[in-house]
Amino acid sequence: MPFPMQILLLTASVVLAFPLQAAQRFETELVNIEAEQVAQFSHPWGMTMLPSGDILVTEQRGRLWRVSDSGTKTEVSGLPQVTAVGQGGLLDVAADPKFKGNSRIFFTYSEPGSSGAGTALASANLNGNRLEKIRVLFTMNRKTRRGQHFGSRIVFGPGDTVFVTIGDRGDGSRAQDRFDHAGAVIRVKRDGSIPEDNPFSDGRDGAPEIWSIGHRNPQGAALHPSTGEIFTVEHGARGGDEINAPEAGRNYGWPVISYGRHYSGARIGEGTVKAGMEQPLHYWDPSIAPSGMAFGFGDQFPEWAEHLFVGALKDRKLVRLTLDEGELLPAEILFEGEFGRIRDVDFFADGNLYLLTDEDPGALIRITPAP
Repeated sequence: MPFPMQILLLTASVVLAFPLQAAQRFETELVNIEAEQVAQFSHPWGMTMLPSGDILVTEQRGRLWRVSDSGTKTEVSGLPQVTAVGQGGLLDVAADPKFKGNSRIFFTYSEPGSSGAGTALASANLNGNRLEKIRVLFTMNRKTRRGQHFGSRIVFGPGDTVFVTIGDRGDGSRAQDRFDHAGAVIRVKRDGSIPEDNPFSDGRDGAPEIWSIGHRNPQGAALHPSTGEIFTVEHGARGGDEINAPEAGRNYGWPVISYGRHYSGARIGEGTVKAGMEQPLHYWDPSIAPSGMAFGFGDQFPEWAEHLFVGALKDRKLVRLTLDEGELLPAEILFEGEFGRIRDVDFFADGNLYLLTDEDPGALIRITPAP
């Protein structure tokens, strides 16, 4: 039986106003901070800040909201069809680095098709509170009716490139197929064309959009602010969550090698090491169920500059890690049990840290230095 589709043809804006919640004060190892709830949502998934200071927030069920600094929410209309099933739906959103000139945003979502759904990347112009000129830039080359492991984060790379993380869609063997987009990090240009320096750009040895393979379900990604390297974090099964810095054409092992086990307790693949497959920079066992990730930058938190922050769903916390000569070291656990399941993490242009919690209601939370 086909799974249900959610078709969004929104023509009117909905405006909701919520008073800001009183700030909570926290003492961390390096800096004292305050956290305030800006707005609430139903299972929010991704966020991006516009040059105006407004924040766009996606809800997995297929809604996009524009949120003012004071917490007023306005629904953005004009989304394409979104299949909200299992872990799929409306996923990440990112404002074009040249948004001031082109008013363009990018978003990922589970796109419906005759054989099921798959992760897609689209761009659109944001005209007030409506999306216009939607263009699908990338779509998975094999859709299925499974509801697992869509990914998906968007990261702008050097030049005019954009990275998109894709899960294995619940079928681990697909992550080892260089011609299958599942279980891969994808890299395309911002017009959807193929960068000439992609590892399989000619299509002979792999799908030309693929950057790296062997990923299970990467739901977090970030660019290192100094080196420009792409970092990803992905869910393991029962243990084996991984942070990687995917390089062109490399194989990151899933499901041949892993530091976790199947949910049944059975061994995964061939062990933890195999020639031709990369080792993670860091892994968790037991699993923390990681999702969003971000590097610290900006003037608000100089103490956290270039530290890596990873949100945890199952463990309901934020993990701070430091990078020392290529080695990632866990440094501090923040907000454990305070806010709920942390779905997304980002430092925006205002220098503050923002969190999204995957709840109903979930929240957009702003973290600022304590006065």
